[in-house]
Amino acid sequence: MHKPKILKKGDKIAVVSLSKGVLGENFCKHQQLLGTERLKKMGFRVIFMPNSLKGIEYIEKHPEKRAEDLKAAFKDDNIKGIICAIGGIDGYKIFPYLMKDQEFISLVKEKPKIFTGFSDTTVHHLMFHRLGMQSFYGPTFLTDIAELDNNLLPYTEKYWNIYLGNPLNKIISSDIWYEERTDFSEKSLGIPRISHKESRGFELLQGKETFSGKLLGGCLESLYNIISGDRFNEQKEICEKYKIFPSKEEWKGKILFIETAEGKPLPEEYEKMLETLKEKEIFNVINGIIVGKPQDEVYYDEYKKILCKVINNTELPILYNVNFGHAYPRCILPYGLNIDYNHSEKKILFKEPLFQ
Repeated sequence: MHKPKILKKGDKIAVVSLSKGVLGENFCKHQQLLGTERLKKMGFRVIFMPNSLKGIEYIEKHPEKRAEDLKAAFKDDNIKGIICAIGGIDGYKIFPYLMKDQEFISLVKEKPKIFTGFSDTTVHHLMFHRLGMQSFYGPTFLTDIAELDNNLLPYTEKYWNIYLGNPLNKIISSDIWYEERTDFSEKSLGIPRISHKESRGFELLQGKETFSGKLLGGCLESLYNIISGDRFNEQKEICEKYKIFPSKEEWKGKILFIETAEGKPLPEEYEKMLETLKEKEIFNVINGIIVGKPQDEVYYDEYKKILCKVINNTELPILYNVNFGHAYPRCILPYGLNIDYNHSEKKILFKEPLFQ
């Protein structure tokens, strides 16, 4: 995998809206300003790509402009990191404008940059994985940098600082988890999230207590929609054309990581999505599964039972309740990176450098 360089103070960070244009709406202005000031205090120069603030309707209607912004961020040698504004639902629409663009493909391979985001950004991570660049399933601008409390959530900040060269080589459970907010308005500035002491930590549902492999995965709903095309008829066709979802051979020896979105799928929906992944036969070739904490711990126990039922292979390790994805706080997961897990220590260890 082509690895990016760490960020340094004085570097320029670009914010992109690749799937939803909510950052450009007036009701998000206070978060835009807050996130910008936070990044500046970290020592970065912040640039919002030309179309990133044009709002929901414009971004929805102009996937070519989203693609244009992403390519421009790679072309600008002064931009060292790219952070997604937020997730969304139709990020796949940029593929026809980028996956046939040889200049973009060359830029990604020759000048890899830190790219961070989660949720529907799963599709973009899989695109970069296809092109051989390591990206990071991690914080976004709105959900993390623009956290409405007076500071970033401490656990999230610890893992964000990896991008700045903090030599953290492991993932451990957070001592605290937080509920999602119900009010994101300016009235919530400075108000802490509702928090809970973490009582479970990492749970090994089944399988060997030690396992290893390269990380690959994303948001379960996004993976399901790539395969099924249930949300958009054209999504499956476009993703198949550009081979966005890895083949069975490419899953061999990998560690699948999955988590669920803020919609909190019903248990029967969760089972259907897992069954769709099972039909791709990836559970037969991977080395293990890492599952994110469900947001607000909704259907926490139900999901555990469904995972073991659908996979139906007690030898395949399933590690549950890991702090990534839609639940707060969140760590970062580097695509294509070798990791080891040892349940006696309850640590996910990075077994190679994350950066050049």
